[in-house]
Amino acid sequence: MTVVTRFAPSPTGRLHVGNIRTALHNFLFAARHGGQFWLRIDDTDRERSTAEAEQAIRDDLAWLGLAPHGSVRQSDRFALYEREFERLRAAGRVYACYESPEELDLRRKILLGRGLPPVYERPDGENARVEGRSPHWRFRLDHDSPIVWTDLIRGEQRFDPRLLSDPVIRRADGSWLYLLPSVIDDIDLGITHILRGEDHVTNSAVQLQMFAALGAASPAFAHEALLVAAEGKLSKRLGAVGVPALQDAGLEPMALLSLLARLGTSQPVEPTADLAPLAASFDFAHFGRAPAHFDMAEVEQLNARLLHTLDFAHVSARLPAWVDAESWPTLRTALQRLGDIAEWENVVGGDIAPPADLAADDRAFLAEAANLAEPLDWSADPWHALTGALKERTGRKGKSLFLPLRLALTGRGSGPEMAPLVKLIGKQRCLARLQAASS
Repeated sequence: MTVVTRFAPSPTGRLHVGNIRTALHNFLFAARHGGQFWLRIDDTDRERSTAEAEQAIRDDLAWLGLAPHGSVRQSDRFALYEREFERLRAAGRVYACYESPEELDLRRKILLGRGLPPVYERPDGENARVEGRSPHWRFRLDHDSPIVWTDLIRGEQRFDPRLLSDPVIRRADGSWLYLLPSVIDDIDLGITHILRGEDHVTNSAVQLQMFAALGAASPAFAHEALLVAAEGKLSKRLGAVGVPALQDAGLEPMALLSLLARLGTSQPVEPTADLAPLAASFDFAHFGRAPAHFDMAEVEQLNARLLHTLDFAHVSARLPAWVDAESWPTLRTALQRLGDIAEWENVVGGDIAPPADLAADDRAFLAEAANLAEPLDWSADPWHALTGALKERTGRKGKSLFLPLRLALTGRGSGPEMAPLVKLIGKQRCLARLQAASS
């Protein structure tokens, strides 16, 4: 069996971390099994759906590297929905309803007041017709068949259909709601696995009967715990954290995907440069039932760790011309974001201001460093040769030895390892900086 998954966003806005996680997990599961990952644009709500939002979703998936095998748009498939709707209608599995929203709300309140579940009460045949009112349409659940399935994450799920309302599948104006078109699409596209949030569990129970009513085997279901904001860590709603936020912050897509792939599982979160190892280790057996807590600070930490491991070829197209394959392994260790590389251009190849607040003994120390540095063999390991000679000559060690040198040579109190960095800076520039800092 070829594994076929799908991601089905509504084109009403940009992707956020919640649905990015759903898209990623569907992509990884399909990739692990050599299958297909489809994009389905759920644009049946014509008032809220826009072409701009659809394109933004496609752009977001492209930036994340989640390329679908193919895509469909629900608004192009109305003829298919109509045909299957008529088939269900002829079989008595869909029926017309004439209640207004106000009448339905009143009936729910009455049932609740009596201590009864607010389940929709089916109309009594033709007596339910209301003159001059267009009907909406409901799917007739089979009350005689308990709904049972083994969820790939949640285990056995069991629903009594008598405790569920017959779901509305079509509005009075003829427009479609989510449930039935989704099932029709899943059958038509050959979807084998549906992975989505646990808030869809009841939807899945209803849709299982729709698959059966249409004479199709149902896909396997996996309902994962929802993503929630880490307590006290996010001032913005999770819905505001998405691709634009990452791009504005200068973060790598794989920093986010490395976190989302493992969030809510028993597997460790590690920065990964590409999706292949994440797909290879993707397994529903690792998923837990507790809510998955998302913290943007974790993405930022992973971003730095990821950059520290990336090969030059992976980032060369996005680096300024002055960074080459020789300098990148040294400079990458100082970066939190790739854009931070600009801050090191003058350190490596330009002019920096000498530190202004050095003590007199540190200035004397740097003068001695300039004298010792000049005759060194700079083709070998000048940093360790210089610090070794200074330690022997001055008795300094630790911070008092290294910090004044770093400040004089880079203008910064921290940064990449000094041994390779001084070779990038070069002998003449290092000597000039030591002399300038000593005066």
